[in-house]
Amino acid sequence: MEYLIMLAALIGILAVMFLAEAVRAAAREKRDIQALTESCEKLREKPYGAERYGRMGRFFQKHPEDGQIDDITWNDLGMDDVFKRMNYALSSSGEEYLYYTLRSPAQDPGKLQKLEDAVSFFQNQPKCRVQVQTIVKKLGNTGKYSLYDYLDNLDYLGERSNKNSLIRDFLFLPFIGLMGYNLSAGILCTVALIISNIIVYFKQKGEIDPYLTSFAYVLRLYNVCGKLEKVDLPVCREEWEKMRVHRQAMRTISRHSFWVMSPGRGTANASGNPVEILLDYVRMVFHVDLIQFNRMLQHLREHIRDVDELIRIVGFLETAISVSAFRQSLPCGYCLPEFTEEKAFLLEEGYHPLLEHPVKNSIAVQRGVLLTGSNASGKSTFLKTAAVNAILAQTIHTCTADRYCAPLFRIYSSMSLRDDMESGESYYMVEIRALKRILDAAGKTETPVLCFVDEVLRGTNTVERIAASSQILASLGARNIFCFAATHDIELTELLRDRFDNYHFEEEVRDGDVAFPYRLLPGKAVTRNAIRLLELMGYDQRIIRLADEQARHFLETGEWRMLEEGDGVRKKASDA
Repeated sequence: MEYLIMLAALIGILAVMFLAEAVRAAAREKRDIQALTESCEKLREKPYGAERYGRMGRFFQKHPEDGQIDDITWNDLGMDDVFKRMNYALSSSGEEYLYYTLRSPAQDPGKLQKLEDAVSFFQNQPKCRVQVQTIVKKLGNTGKYSLYDYLDNLDYLGERSNKNSLIRDFLFLPFIGLMGYNLSAGILCTVALIISNIIVYFKQKGEIDPYLTSFAYVLRLYNVCGKLEKVDLPVCREEWEKMRVHRQAMRTISRHSFWVMSPGRGTANASGNPVEILLDYVRMVFHVDLIQFNRMLQHLREHIRDVDELIRIVGFLETAISVSAFRQSLPCGYCLPEFTEEKAFLLEEGYHPLLEHPVKNSIAVQRGVLLTGSNASGKSTFLKTAAVNAILAQTIHTCTADRYCAPLFRIYSSMSLRDDMESGESYYMVEIRALKRILDAAGKTETPVLCFVDEVLRGTNTVERIAASSQILASLGARNIFCFAATHDIELTELLRDRFDNYHFEEEVRDGDVAFPYRLLPGKAVTRNAIRLLELMGYDQRIIRLADEQARHFLETGEWRMLEEGDGVRKKASDA
């Protein structure tokens, strides 16, 4: 009778614990729905450490394609920050697919239209968006590494057997039976077996713990996709059909998977509630998650492609939602790109998406562009504005402008280079390699190349820089290359006037201060304010006067002459 009362009390306690956890889970979901309904902005508040950067690029690395944005261009344009600006993803799959999307400009307008259909749907159906996000949030993140890091290393685990774990579990039966004959001996043997099992558990779990995390993620992915199938998304019928096929192929993985993937396990959202703690003790004693892990290992090895396709589908959904949220967050508006076969580039009232108070600029050209103007006047920012908009047009079908019209491009840049200390290469060597890769790319494809170059060959002397850069730019202005280049060398504007259109930025000196309107103007720069800026910064008047006379002498004679104090006065006297 006493045992029945104890059993009933235990069952009651467990029932209360399960009920309390169900209530807490329902409350968490209600809070999530409310937060997603009210605002998405907090979803971008994520810590970006080295581990996250390493993880989020793995889907991109596993799916190489022609025309993807290379590392030089990605880093030149600060695309990591652009990615963070639009990363509203709630799962590792969504985050990795969004990163892959931004680095994979489409060469087929049909692919972009498919994304546009999904983005527009979520923009117009906020309740459906919240429903999808609430489900996807349960998928969570993989932790320190990408799921692909674990999948790539499955073979290192070798063949695993459940024989020893099953024998240990079987020993509980005779030990419990022994209690009927000798209670003390039976309890002692059972406790010894429990302690032994816990020790062995932690040893084996330490070997496969990273893979338990990945298995939990795969199983959550399987279940999340099952819930997504029940959501009515007319725009994703094709994806839903594919999802059903791949889930059906993976059904053996999900059998008896509860012990590997109990709610919250392997995610940052694990609550540590009493039910999960109790289940962890059951795992430690009976090794049920290790046994199920070994059973599932072979199945997963056979269905990695199915896992990859489910990640792609979930990632596509989260990318579409992220793009819709990104559009709504832009204070200066956006436009849908127009693609043409004509060799032309049109950007109306374009701006950089990372600027809080941008100055919009417009340009319409049918050949390359040379930008001139002083430092800090806006040349580099404009190059990045045009380049980023070209990438956004062909990746997320969204431009931060009033209008964008251009062909589908292969996009490259050579802008923010630096010495390569590891290889020992100088800045000049790094630069000419970067430029040559653009010329080589243009020779391998019929797709037009759009490239952006900031300060051509700045790593060498003036005479050779102008001679070599004029010829390189002439090549970049020919064939199927569309080149935007910024330079301080006014000579290039004359040498290349038949091949490039000239535009410039100016600064304004007013009331002893310098101001930059950041407005793009036609023609080449005609003002010389570099020496004037020295004066505004408080340089010695002697330095300013001699520098000004020296520059004037070069412009008049074409020769450099080192002037010292009094040289200018003596010259004027001799001329008189």
